[in-house]
Amino acid sequence: FADLVLETWDLHCDRNGREHRTADMGCKQLVVRRGQPFTITLRFSGRGYEEGVDKLSFNVETGPCPSETSGTSSHFVMTDCPEESCWSAVIQQQDGESLSVSLCSPANARIGRYSMTLETCTDYQGSSYQIGDFVLLFNPWHPEDTVFMRDENERREYVLSQDGLIYQGTCDYIFSIPWNFGQFEDDVLAICLNMLDINPKHLRDQDRDCSRRNDPVYIGRVVSAMVNCNDEDRGVLFGRWDNCYEDGMSPMAWIGSVDILKRWKKFGCQPVKYGQCWVFAAVACTVMRCLGIPSRVVTNYNSAHDTNANLTIDRYVNEKGEQERQSWDKIWNFHCWVESWMARPDLAAGYDGWQVLDPTPQEKSEGVYCCGPAPVKAIKEGDMLLKYDIPFIFAEVNADVVYWVVQGDGMQKQSIHSSDVGKYISTKSIGRDSREDITHNYKYPEGSEEERAVFEKAEHQKKSIGEEDEGLHLRIKVSEGANKGRDFDVFAVVNNNTDEERVCRVTLCARATSHNGTLGPQCGLTDPVDIDIEPRAEKRVPLRILYEEYRDKLTQDNLIKVVALLNDHQTGDIIVAVRDIYVENPPIKIRILGEPMQNRKLVAEISLVNPLTVPLNGCVFVVEGTGLTEGQLVKELEDPVEPQAEAKFRMDLMPRLSGLQKLMVDFESDQLTGVKGYRNVIIAPQPM
Repeated sequence: FADLVLETWDLHCDRNGREHRTADMGCKQLVVRRGQPFTITLRFSGRGYEEGVDKLSFNVETGPCPSETSGTSSHFVMTDCPEESCWSAVIQQQDGESLSVSLCSPANARIGRYSMTLETCTDYQGSSYQIGDFVLLFNPWHPEDTVFMRDENERREYVLSQDGLIYQGTCDYIFSIPWNFGQFEDDVLAICLNMLDINPKHLRDQDRDCSRRNDPVYIGRVVSAMVNCNDEDRGVLFGRWDNCYEDGMSPMAWIGSVDILKRWKKFGCQPVKYGQCWVFAAVACTVMRCLGIPSRVVTNYNSAHDTNANLTIDRYVNEKGEQERQSWDKIWNFHCWVESWMARPDLAAGYDGWQVLDPTPQEKSEGVYCCGPAPVKAIKEGDMLLKYDIPFIFAEVNADVVYWVVQGDGMQKQSIHSSDVGKYISTKSIGRDSREDITHNYKYPEGSEEERAVFEKAEHQKKSIGEEDEGLHLRIKVSEGANKGRDFDVFAVVNNNTDEERVCRVTLCARATSHNGTLGPQCGLTDPVDIDIEPRAEKRVPLRILYEEYRDKLTQDNLIKVVALLNDHQTGDIIVAVRDIYVENPPIKIRILGEPMQNRKLVAEISLVNPLTVPLNGCVFVVEGTGLTEGQLVKELEDPVEPQAEAKFRMDLMPRLSGLQKLMVDFESDQLTGVKGYRNVIIAPQPM
């Protein structure tokens, strides 16, 4: 027999991509998921493959130093009875000189970029052919994969969906911003794989790093560290919280991860300026979804950052309600992290499922700024010793806040204050633009037996108490519409829950504050008011917050912290109430003109009314949406927008994908920043 000579081959990128749910990556390379067969066709010249005469075998390799022992190289022969535990090749069909072969990786293969070689052998004469590269990803559709997820709707939302909502605001005013994850957009996969290749663990020991890439726990930890740059590890984002963002992009201005990842690549993996928690979390979510690990962004309201790990956050205020001293411990009005879905074979049974990964740089873990993966189940059960970083996250959702009132003579008095840390833990619902509350995954009901048992295990004595029924009760209310550009009222509401008249003194103080709990200048203060309050009655003390007072003091976070202090003359108790108020931006209106159809021009009309008493200068709209725009569309307005005037423009879109897509808009100007809007657009498929 003459030698078997390979003439051409076809990796069937499109067909395999559709079957492996990677077709949206639109890249010209083969991208497949582990444990699932893919088909290639080999065409020989002169004669076809003869069974019993010709021997065919394949070599697949990943990483710079592939080896069988590390699981980064495999040599396998064409066979009729493949084993699931290793790479295999099976003949599908033969048609003259062409041969279709089905290849399959084991469900625990290392993910990453592979090269593939075919070796032919006839009468002990052999040839070797390099037949191209492919990328192997995690496979949530495969029951043997450690990231297997059973429900198809969940896989659609947490692996395939390229857009979503991220919850922000305050626990009293929850709202969402749109986000373009864009994990299948051009170049994103290459950037994510490059991130794995420049991570410090890889640079230290390439062989060991590549051999551990079959484990989502390992990958999650690497991604959590690489999304921030605090270890000088060429990480993606530079975090900044001080409201000085002129030499970069304000964290509030981003509307998607793709722009950030592309900038990072373009500037040679220099950190992109600037990120805050939701930006770090969203970029990590993009990377994890891209690699095939189901992931979602989660928001925790009133999130504690407990630096000394005593599960108590101490706050000091004077008798006017002003902060007395800066504390390293902080309460963030909200904090975002990622949950990724994976099994935990490295732990005892019972900890599979959602794991917390927090890429925002806060504390070091094993010497590096990363956090997780921490099983959500372990946080709920107070299992502090399990990997990774349970105590830190447990504190974020369970710490106590204790207010100390420093009196004129320097005496400190502990206030009575009910616990409000770890509220309304939120994520986007599956398949809908609504909020799913997942607090019950993280904690047992407050005051329950189970909660007590968990706190005992975590050695945490709960200092704060539930709502007091007896005595005086204090809370803060906001009048309707704390809108930017307007004055609004806040009230201290005092309830007397006793059967006798009480006399007390109330003070209200308002200050601009930032998202991480740092206080800025004052923008409202009442003189102390003495009030008599009848049995079982309620009284209100108002504070008017003026636009001209807060206008230049508000940071881009749009937050005002109101503190109310009540001195109960009868008991000598001091009660503190605190509320973060979000000052609302105006809405962005988006109209779609015409019938939306794939590969046909579509017009969007976008507008916003200036609610302020001053003109807006340097106005810019940024528009993006996977499948709707090629990258970002930027529209700069030439003229200022006068008070109460409307900024409006139209733009042409060419929808590439059919189905439900999100068009997202961000608006920036000198006086209004980080204004967001979005519109769902259903694109009809192109008629055949």
